[in-house]
Amino acid sequence: MDKIYILGGAPLHGIIPIAGSKNSTLPLMAASLLTDETLTLSNVPRLVDVTTMANLLIQHGVELSTKRKSSECIYDGDILELCSKSVHNTTAPYEIVRLMRASILVLGPLVTRFGQARVSLPGGCAIGTRPVDLHLKGLEQMGARIKLNGGYIEARVRGRLKGTKIVLPQISVGATENLLMAAVLAEGETVLINAAREPEVCDLAHCLTVMGANISGIGTNIINVYGVNNLCGTSYKIRSDRIEAGTYAIAAAITRGEIELLFTCSSIMRTIFTFLKKCGVQIFSTERGVKISAVNGDIMGVDVMTEPYPGFPTDMQAQVMALMTTARGAAMITETIFENRLMHVQELIRMGAQINIHRTSSAIVRGVPKLSGAPVMATDLRASVCLVLAGLSAKGETIVDRIYHLDRGYERLVEKMAACGACIERVRT
Repeated sequence: MDKIYILGGAPLHGIIPIAGSKNSTLPLMAASLLTDETLTLSNVPRLVDVTTMANLLIQHGVELSTKRKSSECIYDGDILELCSKSVHNTTAPYEIVRLMRASILVLGPLVTRFGQARVSLPGGCAIGTRPVDLHLKGLEQMGARIKLNGGYIEARVRGRLKGTKIVLPQISVGATENLLMAAVLAEGETVLINAAREPEVCDLAHCLTVMGANISGIGTNIINVYGVNNLCGTSYKIRSDRIEAGTYAIAAAITRGEIELLFTCSSIMRTIFTFLKKCGVQIFSTERGVKISAVNGDIMGVDVMTEPYPGFPTDMQAQVMALMTTARGAAMITETIFENRLMHVQELIRMGAQINIHRTSSAIVRGVPKLSGAPVMATDLRASVCLVLAGLSAKGETIVDRIYHLDRGYERLVEKMAACGACIERVRT
């Protein structure tokens, strides 16, 4: 099993290209099931989760080809061509679905186009229960008959799904995406109320529109979908990954360095950048992206609460906590999205962080002059990178174990950080 060895203390300086968004890529790949024509996706990141989704689609019968970028070039994403003309299997098996929660996103497309689906209950990072009941209730409102049998969701519909008004009791990115894809081929109008507004949801909706879907309200909490008889193929470029960009921005801040993030879209980074500016980080627009500078060395503690977009993203909470362990003063970090996403706290404490958990969903972080390197163990994707960030700023050696989580969401992380001066190495043990 691989580990990452880090000798901390070096400020990072350099340029890091930001890859295509993982959280856009996965639903866009699932959207290929909605047409028998070819969907071509560009700027696709090379990640384990993308491979998992590809394997899932291939076993459904999707024809998939990849044009790989060269291993020497980290500036351009891969190109995927997906054709669902010959889908022969509507079962998403446990062996694949257990690896990644986003596998549930094939449910809506399979039911709306083929009238049936059998999808294993999903797995993924252990950061909370994250039930799929919102997905299922929405499909039932559209006329699908659903039952749970042996750990599988079995869904069927006679004819086409029927458009209806669906009020989501809580904001859910996955449910919004699944129901959006189901609605584009449904009969009549579907109105999704309290829909997620995340840029990745907008990416999916924009691609579906280019494919011939009739969607309005993109980027708002009310999405109207007028069902069409079929969709066509298209080519679509995936937007850059705002969570990857935010992570490397924290890397610059926590090491008191300066990094230019290429291909970063500032408009979808507003909440993250506003937080960093309050901490004392300087942020400049450049011709190619954004420059993050913390060379003045003075980071202030700032409270933060995770919220659905456009609020502060839960996928940045762990990284921000790592930064706050090195800040001047104290910060209250409150997690409102997932109930079990503070598992990295104990590992940060092993490195000398001063953190007290309050009512399981909040943590008070008091900055210390310097963290100390230590052996630590990752528990999920964002916790993994949080520990890497902490290791970059710590005195001495940090060893991060169970780093397979990182491969699900960060492409060439070690190489990108090393190119900016980090003393970091991935070792197979």
